[in-house]
Amino acid sequence: MKRIVVLSGAGISAESGIKTFRDDDGLWRSHRFEDLATPEAWERNMQLVLDFYNERRKQLFEVEPNEGHRALVQLESHFHVDIVTQNVDDLHERAGSKNVLHLHGELKKVRSTKNPDLVYTLDQWELKKGDTCAEGAQLRPHIVWFGEAVPNISKAIPIARKADIMIVVGTSLQVYPAAGLLDYVPSSSPVFLVDPKAMASSYLTNVTYIKKTAVNGLPELVRELINAHSQ
Repeated sequence: MKRIVVLSGAGISAESGIKTFRDDDGLWRSHRFEDLATPEAWERNMQLVLDFYNERRKQLFEVEPNEGHRALVQLESHFHVDIVTQNVDDLHERAGSKNVLHLHGELKKVRSTKNPDLVYTLDQWELKKGDTCAEGAQLRPHIVWFGEAVPNISKAIPIARKADIMIVVGTSLQVYPAAGLLDYVPSSSPVFLVDPKAMASSYLTNVTYIKKTAVNGLPELVRELINAHSQ
């Protein structure tokens, strides 16, 4: 069975109504990312960081997967599909995708500030000061903050190396180390870049540019791939 690897970014989630970090309005527009999404911010003002992630988490409980997410699920009837996502939401999983690797953490999960192996899934949106792990340490968002290592990149690289087909959707390929995964895709494997602002690049080879949003572009691409596979 051929293997399709999908690298997804904020654009696909934005079409479900999830705002990206830089699009957040209201209170958060007046804060730099250093105020909200770094280890230093956590040490400096834990409550502000908790409030920021609580608001994002609350929104996540209110949105649903879109046609782009659901289209990727259809591929699993014909291909082995791995999704490597830069997103911290669970929309791929809720749509029905089975193999999802989160590079930057998961918004609905929290972990111990002392023992990173103690990870818990929240069944509601709020994490508060005084919420502790089994060992008594404060819980923090299970998110890779700016300046922190991306441990799951070591799991993503061998996945990229096995790609027979690569789909890139909803990402500008400006965020590393995620963007560097394309360096590991076999040169003979076609790459499909779904992005309404897609620009041809000498850096990428064997690429088909689909200048559409995830909701419009992915269902069409999935139908084409399934039809080609069936012939």
